[in-house]
Amino acid sequence: MDFVRVEREGDVAVLTIDRQEKLNALNPQVTEEIGQALLDLESEELRAIIVTGAGERAFVAGADIAAMNEMSPLEAKRFAEISNASMALLDRSPIPTIAAVNGYALGGGCEVALACDIRVAAENASFGFPEVGLGILPGMGGTQRLPRLIGPALAKELIFTGRRISAEEAKDIGLVNRVVPQGEALSAAKDIAAEISANGPLAVRHAKAAANRSLDVDLVSGLEYETDQFSLLFSTEDAKEGMGAFIEKRKPQFKGQ
Repeated sequence: MDFVRVEREGDVAVLTIDRQEKLNALNPQVTEEIGQALLDLESEELRAIIVTGAGERAFVAGADIAAMNEMSPLEAKRFAEISNASMALLDRSPIPTIAAVNGYALGGGCEVALACDIRVAAENASFGFPEVGLGILPGMGGTQRLPRLIGPALAKELIFTGRRISAEEAKDIGLVNRVVPQGEALSAAKDIAAEISANGPLAVRHAKAAANRSLDVDLVSGLEYETDQFSLLFSTEDAKEGMGAFIEKRKPQFKGQ
């Protein structure tokens, strides 16, 4: 791959978007490589995936405007389809995903972060959807995921105005989970990944599935799904190990079985 690299640190994978000369801007090749990397990782026994951008200036500064300026409507549709397929893999991956946001996360960059389960931002990070200032709109899930995360009124304000916000404001409105000093976003994301890794992997994966389900169905249906996942886990060795370790006052040794 030319613009995406993956490094494995034990049971955690770090996916880095590396196109620094363009501030990691997205084009069809970059988003396709993100999707391929995620497909490759799904077959591995990972506990978490961290997504970040190369360098300190940008997580992903947005889409490649010069490339988009040459697109026909059909080419733009194809770009959006490729990008949304990759974001769906990130959003719906059974493996918990964490965005380590270092610098600009604008337009498509903010949409990549939104597709992750958890977002950690360096204090120099900034977020926004400048698309309307270009005569277009967010095309990688921004109009759909942002209202679900921060509420429709705030989401519409950010999308309609194109206003850029700081990491602290993003935290205040619930767009990011935490803000850390500049240069420490990746380290903080790894700390969260380590906390996740210490828990039962099957439990975490089923919990993610249940939480995602809540966004798609009514409360009654969501509760039924949660009940099914809860009871299903009682058939696993991990559940026996986890509860047994609690009773015996020892650290559990989960095997993902």
